[in-house]
Amino acid sequence: MEAAVATTTFGDRVAEAVERKRTQLVLGLDPVVDLLPVELAGEAVGAEGRANAVARFCRGLIDATAPACLGVKPQLAFFEALGSHGMRAFARDAGLLVIADAKRGDIGSTARAYAAAYVEPRADGQPVADAITVNAYLGRESVEPFLAACKRHGAGVFIVTKTSNTGGADVQDLKLSDGHVVWHQVALLAREWGSELTGERGLSSVGLVLGATYPREIGEARRLCPEQVLLLPGIGAQGASPADVARAFTSGPASALVSVSRAIDYAYRAAGGDWRAAASAEATRLREEIWSVSGW
Repeated sequence: MEAAVATTTFGDRVAEAVERKRTQLVLGLDPVVDLLPVELAGEAVGAEGRANAVARFCRGLIDATAPACLGVKPQLAFFEALGSHGMRAFARDAGLLVIADAKRGDIGSTARAYAAAYVEPRADGQPVADAITVNAYLGRESVEPFLAACKRHGAGVFIVTKTSNTGGADVQDLKLSDGHVVWHQVALLAREWGSELTGERGLSSVGLVLGATYPREIGEARRLCPEQVLLLPGIGAQGASPADVARAFTSGPASALVSVSRAIDYAYRAAGGDWRAAASAEATRLREEIWSVSGW
């Protein structure tokens, strides 16, 4: 999953990819060794064997679903859990945008290291990913290195805003003195941080992560942040459906990306048959449904 060459802003690259492929679907990669297909599970012995089996699984999923997807979102925790061998599975060029689901966020010096690790060019001139998910709890200082990568290298940043899990409400839905809730303030900060990073297609390189499990909040976020690309996980295993994300697309067909992980990765467990064929069929179905509800 080598990142695409950053020749323009991330927002413009998203818009170009949606226009070219007519899809807003992003393949989420959540590889769990215990859930691998039988043909791969037998290889998953020892640290290197587990990493190799995961790499084959991810390559197979990417190849099978690439026609229906415009990007891939690896959840880094699953690769990091496999140790140094696991990070080797995080490398595949399929012409897709790569969004590293890292949810990083720390003080300035550490944030700079995270930005260098994932969204700044390496020795070969390529970054590991086109974009990265970031927590903004430490404020602008923790986000600034990623904003600099957006400006200098065409990277993208998705600020974790309103998450798909119910427990997120413990903090995200707390009321502020001005009547807003915490996640509203995060969205407004993201809008401010991305105001100078809007491309020719009208989309900012600073987007928001919003759970597809909260369709009303998706509509609120769209009104607050008309130029932000919304990254929407939660369809499938977490209970959301394509109809729940319709409000995200009022700013255009490329103004939201819908990430689906387990429902595609492990589609074969419900559908039976070849795991690659099952993933391809589920991705194709979701692509068509999401495009339809987007209204474009």
